[in-house]
This record gives sequence, structure tokens and C-alpha cells, in this order.
Amino acid sequence: MVARNNGRDLLTVSLILTLALFRMAEANSDGDALYALRQSLSDPQRALESWDPTLVDPCTWFHITCNGDNRVTRVDLGSYQLSGHLVPDLGKLDQLQYLELYENDIQGTIPSELGNLKSLISFDLYKNSLTGQIPPSLGNLKSLLYLRLNNNHLTGSVPPEVTSLPNLRVLDVSGNNVPPLKRIPMHKFENNAGLKGRILRAERS
Repeated sequence: MVARNNGRDLLTVSLILTLALFRMAEANSDGDALYALRQSLSDPQRALESWDPTLVDPCTWFHITCNGDNRVTRVDLGSYQLSGHLVPDLGKLDQLQYLELYENDIQGTIPSELGNLKSLISFDLYKNSLTGQIPPSLGNLKSLLYLRLNNNHLTGSVPPEVTSLPNLRVLDVSGNNVPPLKRIPMHKFENNAGLKGRILRAERS
């Protein structure tokens, strides 16, 4: 009986250690993704100074919020005069809910990998210097409520995958080189009281 109990205790300890190592690996993955972002940005206000890759847990970094499992859920870097570009690695932050990078001078395109952020609720990149088109992969963000891309240098049409997002309440693409939003079924406006941009017409579905 004692041997059986010891075996059960060892199994329990082994499972706990395995889970702890798994969570640590996930936290490391989040940290690697964020450090890749830091490496791609110029940071005159030293907002990212605490983003030290030698620290296992990115939850100790400034402007980062985590959940109880030490997974990154929020990045708050609005209005820090950051310049540079976004990195595909950000798409690895699969627990991220808020990505706030507004009012900086971030350039380049929006990586299609950001469509992997399935937990994202708020995506704010307004008042930057982004170019290129809005990637259709953002249509994978089924939890997204707020998408603010206004006042950049984006071109091309807003992908239908984006305008069809089921929970989207605010879509702002004003102040870009984006043609009018058109042929959006009327029912899409029911939850989109904050929809902004040039709207040519809406067609009833």
C-alpha cells in the first residue's frame, strides 16, 4: 500500500512539474515574441528598457499585463514615439487581448501573422505611418470588438473578411488611402455604431 501511494505521489509531482515547465515554455515564447518587437523598434523614451530577455517572465516588464498563467494578455505602448516596424513574431501571442500601439511612428506593413491572435479584443494602430494593405487574415480575429487603423498610409480595400467579423463594434479606417466601404449588408451596422470611414452605400442582404 505504501509503495502504491508513493507511486501515486510521484506521478502527481511529475504532472505538476510537467505543467509548470509547459507554462514556463509558453511564457518564454511570449517573451521571445515581445523581444523581437523591441529589437525592431527605436525607443527614444526608453519605454522598453525593462524588456530584458534574460528575465524568464515577461510579466515583470513595464507596459505588459499577464493572466494567472503568466501569459501576456495586454501590450500598452500608445504614445511613446516608437518608430520601426511590426514583426510577425507578435502572432505567437495567442492569449493577447489588447494590442495598443497607437500614436507612434511605426512604419511598414501589418504582418499577416497578426491574424493568429485569436483572443484579441482591441487592436489599436491608429496615428502611425503604416503602409500597404489591411491583411485579410485579420478576419480570423473572431473575438475582435475594436479595430482602429485610422490616420496611417494604408491602401487598398478593407477585406470583406474584416467587415464580416461577427463581434466587431468599431472599425475605423479613416485618414488612409482606402476606398469607401461599400456593399456591407445592413445587418452589419447593428453592432457597429462606431464604424468610421467613407461609406458609399449599404445593401440589404
